[in-house]
Amino acid sequence: MNWCGYIPESLNEGSGLRAVVFISGCRHACPGCFNPASWSFRAGELFTLEQQQSVIREAAANALLDGLTLCGGDPFFSAADCIPFVQTYRAACPTHTVWAYTGFTFGELICDPSMLELARLCNVIIDGPFVAEERDVSLPFRGSRNQRLVDVRKSLEAGHVIDWQPAYL
Repeated sequence: MNWCGYIPESLNEGSGLRAVVFISGCRHACPGCFNPASWSFRAGELFTLEQQQSVIREAAANALLDGLTLCGGDPFFSAADCIPFVQTYRAACPTHTVWAYTGFTFGELICDPSMLELARLCNVIIDGPFVAEERDVSLPFRGSRNQRLVDVRKSLEAGHVIDWQPAYL
């Protein structure tokens, strides 16, 4: 698996202060995508175990950090490779949340065993392709109106998508 970017602290890709890892590779090719350079699975460089451990150590040492966000590309195209990284992150940072962006719908994710396993490791998934005609910059944490903030645990328990709600509402 390659990665094509890393932001140690961001307020844009999820609730609170987040470390953001951009996983290379996406076949959705959404017109108007903000990061088409990430579509190639060869973009960036190999996300080595050493680099993964460095990201995790840095996150664990940052008392202000609320969690990790997987962006891309689309991390769910590399679900099997992302799973061990996220499992290790969760073990090292048990109070942090994990968010992920995907062009797949939640229903599509739960039909694939690897994608479902990665989804189960996430607290929130922003699902659905970016649709330029539905672009809305006023929406928190997403680019188009069709995309949803999915509360993964509640959705799996309910058997249908439950929207994530911030704790302060």
